[in-house]
Amino acid sequence: MKKMTMMQHFSELRRRILWCLFGGAIAFVAGWYMSPLLQVFLTEPLLKVWPDGALLYTGISDGLMVRLSLSGLFALFVLMPMVLWHVWAFVRPGLKQSERRFIFPVLIMSPILFVLGAAFAFYFLLPIIFKFFVNLNNTANVPNVMLPAVRDYLRFAIGMLKVFGVAFQLPLLLVLLNRIGVLQKSLVVKSRRYAIVFIVLVAAVLTPPDVVSQILLALPMWILFESSILFMRRD
Repeated sequence: MKKMTMMQHFSELRRRILWCLFGGAIAFVAGWYMSPLLQVFLTEPLLKVWPDGALLYTGISDGLMVRLSLSGLFALFVLMPMVLWHVWAFVRPGLKQSERRFIFPVLIMSPILFVLGAAFAFYFLLPIIFKFFVNLNNTANVPNVMLPAVRDYLRFAIGMLKVFGVAFQLPLLLVLLNRIGVLQKSLVVKSRRYAIVFIVLVAAVLTPPDVVSQILLALPMWILFESSILFMRRD
């Protein structure tokens, strides 16, 4: 393969960045039209446990800001595979065959694990959390009307999806650190009990104070931790 000069590398990098920006602009415009459906979709976990509920628009510009944020979220989701492909295409010629065999699966599995983490939070954890808060507010000893602000709700829901999407990257991170020689498999195995305690503590902090929701978070995190050990190299 013919070697490229530094200027040719910069030219190729600029071309790929421009393609990503162009794709992001198109995805944002598409997201503008998709945002009402996306808002309905994201509100489903709350309305599932609160059928008569309603969200409050506290400002005249709330509708615009919600639509812009959801358009950006849609564009980011659509753009992720495209960006990863361009990153791979840019760095692939400079990698060794062994490095290609390792990095390519990482780039494939990263968005898959992110989607799995977000889906887990959306379909399993968010309904439990919202049911807990709705029931807690309904048992208040004073007359009350629960009207969550739409921007606060979406910020919380999207934030939870991002947190769990990132949390499900744990196996990739541990395996990557192991493959580059930073983390030894024997050390991870010896630290298993501390990792389990840490996972339980994180689950207790991120979920309502009930055992079911804490188990629903801690169990998949523990499974992901154990699965990462299987793919580590022996010391």
